[in-house]
Amino acid sequence: MRKILSIVLILALSISGLYLATKLLEPKYMSGILEGAMIEEYYDDPTDHNVVFIGDCELYENISPVYLWENFGINSYIRGSAQQLIWQSYYLAEETIKLEHPDVIVFNVLSMKYNEPQNEAYNRMSIDGMRWSKSKIDNINASMTEDENFIEYVFPLLRYHSRWSDLNSDDVEYLFHRDKVAFNGYYMRVDVKEAADVPEGRPLSDYTFGDNAYDYLNRLTKLCKDNDVELILVKAPTLYPYWYDEWDKQITDFAAENNLTYINFLNYQDEIGLDWTKDTYDGGLHLNLAGAEKLSQYFGKILSEDFKVPDRRGEAGLEAYWSDVTERYNAEIKRQTDNLEKYGSVHEPEEE
Repeated sequence: MRKILSIVLILALSISGLYLATKLLEPKYMSGILEGAMIEEYYDDPTDHNVVFIGDCELYENISPVYLWENFGINSYIRGSAQQLIWQSYYLAEETIKLEHPDVIVFNVLSMKYNEPQNEAYNRMSIDGMRWSKSKIDNINASMTEDENFIEYVFPLLRYHSRWSDLNSDDVEYLFHRDKVAFNGYYMRVDVKEAADVPEGRPLSDYTFGDNAYDYLNRLTKLCKDNDVELILVKAPTLYPYWYDEWDKQITDFAAENNLTYINFLNYQDEIGLDWTKDTYDGGLHLNLAGAEKLSQYFGKILSEDFKVPDRRGEAGLEAYWSDVTERYNAEIKRQTDNLEKYGSVHEPEEE
């Protein structure tokens, strides 16, 4: 009996040690690159969403769910991540529909430009935060580059064991918890850097989207139709990366063939009221808060009037939930604005 207890104790200590080492060494994304924390935050939202946005930074930096709630009563969430590839968007949509039943899924089409896996760091930001499910397993298999191994997603310690020399105070402070970095998936910036000298797109040898990208766009379309979810394709109104007319025609044709709505917001910049001297924080790649709220006003009206997304203001549970989110949202606006005045940057200076 003593031998059995000793073995059990040794196993328990070993498993606990491996767990603690994994928690310590895995990236926390609480400062610097915050985008890696956003996928996991979705699971903390207990509400049922009428609209779920899925895609890359052209969604999570350009649409404000808080604004949609305050002005239209739309309960929405952005399941976004940096350079989110279309197969990653598909598996997030698949998981979302298993967990809840949104009326509308909005997909940003820029990722159609990628036909193959691209980068492990971006893969990790899109996948690590997902809960384990068949959708996550399929996502890993679809996303891995040649240098990646499935086992390292199952046991992150195998991937991050060399981070010992890079550990900092965040790794200890956020060992067992994370602060919220987004607002129902929205990444906020209030600073301004006007769009000047935006480069034109360079001619491409082939403008045709790849077979793999089209395969997942077809899968996403079927997934939504089979589950009675309205799929809206959008192109965010950002100036760079360049969106070619040849790409736009392919999405326009696909939408027409599949009876989908496609909105290229680049064609509606005047109606949206975008001012590229004031409404971007990085020279036209992404919108700042002012620009995101303008786009949210324009799109919120479409969602409410054309797609009949309900106004759910007045529901007690939602009012309480959004009160907390809005309080954080306004506090972050003040924090960033104060930092701009004090330091000339939305970020506090790093301690030496």
